[in-house]
Amino acid sequence: MNINLLVEGGAMKPGPTLSQKLGPTGIPINKVIDEINKETSSFKGMKVPVEIKVDLGTKTFEIQIFSPPASGLLKKEAGIESGSGLQKKLKSGNISIEQVISVAKSKMANLLCKDLKTAVKTIVGSCASLGILVESMEPKEIEKLIDEGKFDKEINGQKTETPEEKKKSLKEFYSKVKEDQDKKLKAEAAQKEEAAAASATATTEKVPSKAPAKVTAKAPAKK
Repeated sequence: MNINLLVEGGAMKPGPTLSQKLGPTGIPINKVIDEINKETSSFKGMKVPVEIKVDLGTKTFEIQIFSPPASGLLKKEAGIESGSGLQKKLKSGNISIEQVISVAKSKMANLLCKDLKTAVKTIVGSCASLGILVESMEPKEIEKLIDEGKFDKEINGQKTETPEEKKKSLKEFYSKVKEDQDKKLKAEAAQKEEAAAASATATTEKVPSKAPAKVTAKAPAKK
């Protein structure tokens, strides 16, 4: 019997789904959870696909851990919880080509790519959908440079460790990008407030004021 789950890396807890499926087998649920948390501890903060293979005859189990989605790995590399909802306008992070290669290697089997270079390009494409910069550039620029052989040394060498100096440079670049983004967002918010206030004022001015009631004095009655 196989049980497929999507768990929180290193933080799985007992739940009705696992209890209903595993309870009747007689296998201790806590033992299974402890094993899964141990095997997924390196994926903390990410959703991890897990398959539990249960042998009903021997009352034993085997756990198979699958790599999290590429988006989850990229967010971990960038140190962010979520990607940008406005990829062209707002950037959510900045990672190195070495970090991209690391994710590509992790997902190689799932990507069905002919080689690592193709896998790296695929992962760079995922960076675009999340609003993540690569080497302080737009993913489309990086894809072009990959085609030109700019990163052949890193890819062929399967380099996954980013030099400290580069880490610092990428961080500083993104800090400036984020600062500019925040300024633009504040300016846009201020413009919207001004526009709303102007609209409210214009509406008020268009509303006609009520004319004062006309009072007619009556002539005194003749005696």
